[in-house]
Amino acid sequence: MSYEFERTHRLAVLGGGPGGYEAALTGAQLGADVTLVERAGVGGSAVLTDVVPSKTLIATAEAATAVGEAADLGVQFFTRNDRDRPVRPEVAVNLGAVNKRLLALAQQQSADMKAQLVRAGVRIVQGDGRLEDANTIIASTGRGKARTDFDEITADTLIVAVGASPRVLPTAKPDGERIFTWTQLYSLESIPEHLIVVGSGVTGAEFASAYLALGAKVTLVSSRDQVLPGEDSDAATVIENVFRRNGMTVLNKSRMASVERNGDGVIVKLVDGREVTGSHALLALGSVPNTGGIGLAEAGIQLTESGHIRVNRVARTSMPSVYAAGDCSDFLPLASVASMQGRTAVFHAMGDAVTPTELRNVTSNIFTQPEVATVGWSQHQIEQGIAQGEIYKLPLASNPRAKMMGIKDGFVKLFARTGSGTVIGGVVVAPKASDLILPIALAVEHRLTVDQLARAFSVYPSLSGSITDAARAMHIVG
Repeated sequence: MSYEFERTHRLAVLGGGPGGYEAALTGAQLGADVTLVERAGVGGSAVLTDVVPSKTLIATAEAATAVGEAADLGVQFFTRNDRDRPVRPEVAVNLGAVNKRLLALAQQQSADMKAQLVRAGVRIVQGDGRLEDANTIIASTGRGKARTDFDEITADTLIVAVGASPRVLPTAKPDGERIFTWTQLYSLESIPEHLIVVGSGVTGAEFASAYLALGAKVTLVSSRDQVLPGEDSDAATVIENVFRRNGMTVLNKSRMASVERNGDGVIVKLVDGREVTGSHALLALGSVPNTGGIGLAEAGIQLTESGHIRVNRVARTSMPSVYAAGDCSDFLPLASVASMQGRTAVFHAMGDAVTPTELRNVTSNIFTQPEVATVGWSQHQIEQGIAQGEIYKLPLASNPRAKMMGIKDGFVKLFARTGSGTVIGGVVVAPKASDLILPIALAVEHRLTVDQLARAFSVYPSLSGSITDAARAMHIVG
């Protein structure tokens, strides 16, 4: 598809991750003259070192789990020994081949996104960028320090989408060999003998779950009372119970003091004096925005104390001509939100119809085994009186399809407004919860009642039947 417009609005985008990519593509489709500055590759870290590779690794871990649990469904794998007797083979994972595949997929995804931008007419500048002022980006291709090696891009609208990087502490520095951030793990050629994951938030829990399924011994160091702090408490309990049942060591209330290399291994020292030794360590300590040294404050753009860019619900910053999208902003750090911010920013800047982003309608997912998907108000907010709602929880084990599939862990939980029965939120803990949450997300977005949700025909038998069953159980009498 080609786009032929009289391009009058000039748009410059700094950063080609999900937010920058969507902003550039949307701008070109609306007829703007668009320039995108990106130093690593279109797609940014989300595609090259974060979301795409990590979820590809998790897909492999799910396949390994499926093979290992097939015997529960009556499927057995045997080979023959030299005496022609059946023996059960080991399930082996070639991590080198897995990492080669996922990095190739990431590169292909980046290339596909770049091709889409080029077809739309976006000019792509490979290099570092910074703001000269609220209407100018200076891009350096790295060829030298002379002024002629810099590209000055002026525009009516700037969109900053520079993303974030893994947080590193002076007492826990990655070396890329034994101590890693989540962007560095893909250099491993074999499964770690004993992986110590420091941090039990979303990233830490996902990688701990994946490497446990791939065959590593895993210890998860959590400074909080429970894994996945801040998430639905019932969901976190399910995940932690599954972790422990599958052999993971979970150290709650255990704050890391330092991580050190020890020959061919690592030592994680805790503040209470304990030491945990392993072969490798993964630092999952959160992230910091890539906003330093790119001229934001000098251009008049307000930042939070953490260095994030302050934005409103249409992604606009304190400077009218500058917008920000993605993890560098002080909005929710999700790729889907970054994409929506990028589109919303362009719609707003170019005078198109725009719907401000409503964070309560955002769906999120944690790719553990099982997955945890959430949308809308939380149970904690309801219990605190922030939202008025009724709560209903239906264990997945009662679902007929779940029984057929051998699923024992998980649930569907719905939250409905007291009185009206309007669906205001929900939680799904299940395999592929990322797919199952969509009906609840649609109900939240369009303010459907539990009765309206219950009247939808779910397939029998299906896991989605638990959603309509839960809605039916919350029927409004009267």
